[in-house]
Amino acid sequence: MKVPSEVLEYADVLEKKTAEFYPDLAPLAKRCYLNTIETTVKECENGDCFVITGDIPALWLRDSAAQLRPYMPLLKKSEGMREIIKGVIRRHAFYVCLDPYANAFNEKPLKSRHSGDETDFCSDYIWERKYETDSLCASVYLLADYVDFSGDTGVLTPEVHEMLKTIIDTFVKEQRHNERSSYFFHRKNCPETDTMPLCGKGNPVAYTGMTWSGFRPSDDRCVYNYLIPANMMCVVASRRAAKLFKELGNEEYAEKALTLADEVEEGIKKYGVVRHEKYGRIYAYETDGMGNFVFMDDANSPSLLSLPYLGYCEKDDELYLNTRRFILSEDNPFYFEGKAAKGVGSPHTGKDTIWHISLIMQILTSLDEEEKLSCLKTLSETHAGTFYMHESFNKDDASDFTRSWFAWANSLFAQMLEAETENITL
Repeated sequence: MKVPSEVLEYADVLEKKTAEFYPDLAPLAKRCYLNTIETTVKECENGDCFVITGDIPALWLRDSAAQLRPYMPLLKKSEGMREIIKGVIRRHAFYVCLDPYANAFNEKPLKSRHSGDETDFCSDYIWERKYETDSLCASVYLLADYVDFSGDTGVLTPEVHEMLKTIIDTFVKEQRHNERSSYFFHRKNCPETDTMPLCGKGNPVAYTGMTWSGFRPSDDRCVYNYLIPANMMCVVASRRAAKLFKELGNEEYAEKALTLADEVEEGIKKYGVVRHEKYGRIYAYETDGMGNFVFMDDANSPSLLSLPYLGYCEKDDELYLNTRRFILSEDNPFYFEGKAAKGVGSPHTGKDTIWHISLIMQILTSLDEEEKLSCLKTLSETHAGTFYMHESFNKDDASDFTRSWFAWANSLFAQMLEAETENITL
């Protein structure tokens, strides 16, 4: 894939701005900014664009959308970048309409997937069929961001229109998962976090107005299947979808999307907020609508930490701040402090591992300049001499890390630098 000249030019600008803003991170700026476009984007035979995650040769709906986010500000002036993102949007539309319950896809129809998965595979384009609410939300965010930044509504083709309808219909169906959904997922000979209980149907839930998710953005299964941060992303995505439906002249689905958003948000308020003895009213991470909760946060976005980044609330929202204090404390079972760093990790990588994504998200959602500087210092000291972001690293030894090629983390890092250096003029 040829890199558009405007992207190369801005990479140099970002490197120079970062040198002014935080010199220790300047060697990472250009490398991380270009990582996705240089190493993970490929033009398909039909002109669509396919984006791998890095060291895994499949397209994840969530990751591919996030990986492209730093390039959105260039869309007004870069025709090459517009064509690339439109190519990815077309690919998302094809995949979502093929199977809205799949989270990751092959470029071509290949039998490249876990051989022990029991689920309704409809195509060899599917890499993995873990249903994740946030994956479908990511396709909406990618499309809405493209339209917002470029002003180009020509991307709203009949195929993209069908993708939007499929997403909203799936969310509505999964509001009543027990009664209406045929989805199931069971994986043989694997950790319990990779498969769903009760013959692949998941633990029981009550109706709440929220929409059901089988798996978290980490690709680990939910314990209680109303995943609160994913539902918050659903609220924002549904409202953004409503605007796109109106642009398409589809008032019926615009209203359907807005009704869904209101019902999900009401469910979050009624079933997802709990009074904590130390922090006051906070958001739970998961619930089943029957009085059971998971209290934690996971580094993968959508997370509770990421709510302002997702557009769900402001950084100074009281309920968010209460929840944030819980997340960044030892009361969150996946917050770790060690010799190398302190921050949020994930059950996906286990105890004592901190994620660069969560440290970057701390910066993007913080109102405290000292907190930002502390996290920036940690980022500059924990890339283990690779000058790239990783998935996770040991809290006591940053050279002990997972995934040396993880484009999502590199792109989020670049997006954070864009935001933090926005007012620097060279």
